[in-house]
Amino acid sequence: MTEQSTEQAIPRALAEPSVHVKAGWVTGLSLASLGMWMASLTPIQVILPIQLQDIDARHKIQALAIVSAVGAVASVLATPIAGALSDRTTHAYGFGGLRGRRHRWTLSMALLAAISMVFLGHQQTVAGVAIFWVLFSAFQNGEYASLSAAIPDHVPVRQRATVAGWVGMPQALGLVLGTILAVLVLNSDVASSYELLAVLVFLMVLPFVFGTPDHPLEPEHREAFSWRRLARAYWISPRQYPDFAWAWLTRFLMSLAIAMGTLYLLYFLRDKVKLEAHEHIPAATGLLILIVIYTVCVVLTAVVWGVISDRKRKRRMIVTVAGLFIALAAVLLTVVETWDAALLAAVLFGGGFGAYLAVDQALITQVLPAARDRAKDLGVINIALVGPAAIGAGIAGPLVTIGGYPTLFAATAVVAILGSVLVWRIKSVP
Repeated sequence: MTEQSTEQAIPRALAEPSVHVKAGWVTGLSLASLGMWMASLTPIQVILPIQLQDIDARHKIQALAIVSAVGAVASVLATPIAGALSDRTTHAYGFGGLRGRRHRWTLSMALLAAISMVFLGHQQTVAGVAIFWVLFSAFQNGEYASLSAAIPDHVPVRQRATVAGWVGMPQALGLVLGTILAVLVLNSDVASSYELLAVLVFLMVLPFVFGTPDHPLEPEHREAFSWRRLARAYWISPRQYPDFAWAWLTRFLMSLAIAMGTLYLLYFLRDKVKLEAHEHIPAATGLLILIVIYTVCVVLTAVVWGVISDRKRKRRMIVTVAGLFIALAAVLLTVVETWDAALLAAVLFGGGFGAYLAVDQALITQVLPAARDRAKDLGVINIALVGPAAIGAGIAGPLVTIGGYPTLFAATAVVAILGSVLVWRIKSVP
């Protein structure tokens, strides 16, 4: 068989992309990502703490840890399965006129996530909040599984860090915009905040879903379905794919550091810094200020480091530097519990996180085992992104209870340093 006929035998859905994507495509994916991150990050950082404090102020730390943990477990279970199903979806089955592999999953998962969020806003018990946060988390991560596969599906390797930088910014921008809407526009009204986010998470996927191509997979190229193969969606052999395993572990550690360092920021500002008493700033407003500073730093660094990484091919070095900046922010909060220290920590954290978002995503797409299973394999990688929310909540709560916030932030720094060092065990990526 000739080289030309071999290329022709590979369906476009499974082929390695070679043509740069255009600005419109990047804008559509960024907009869809923005809506998704607004809906998922704003509650965990702002709305859920307010809602749970209103429900049970005495046990708010434990309640937030439980709700965060069960939502993260749902995310871990949903992401690889949704990815595996989208990997094997063919053009023979349409949804709303969509006949590619990914877009129909993006649209349906966004709709179900929005419905779950509306019900979440009207819960008056911790159990009710937990149930609907679980449903939302599962559907939102189903959407994430299909969106995250878009980059390896469509973007060539030489452009991936640059695109990942633009697409990574909504993860920070979504939090700040969502917080502005919840705190300033809606005055921290829980139900109204959830309802607005529900509308946005659905509407903002529409331009990408209906305005960009989604390569179809012909039925003859789909692997036969089996429950055993679906169960194996959660496992990729570290012995067979060691670079994938190390990439998974480093993302897990960095995500764990982020989860531990940010979960209790609102309570840290209110109860330890005593922001309202000392600075006459409400804690929710102070959190918004920190988020804005952090977001500006993410935006300034994400695209810049993405372009540098694509040109210099120094992915591991940039990930290491990013992790050390995050660790330095945690160390600062360990030794200085003041508003000024929190402001500087937001700068350090945002600068490190921006570089990490752009470069780590590009690095991971280069260690995926097979084009046929991109979304499923990214779903396994995404366990390392969402799973730490469960573990982080389980670790952070006891650390605060036993040793206070300095113990929590010191542990955060240790985890971030470990993640930034182990990235050098990846050998196939410079």
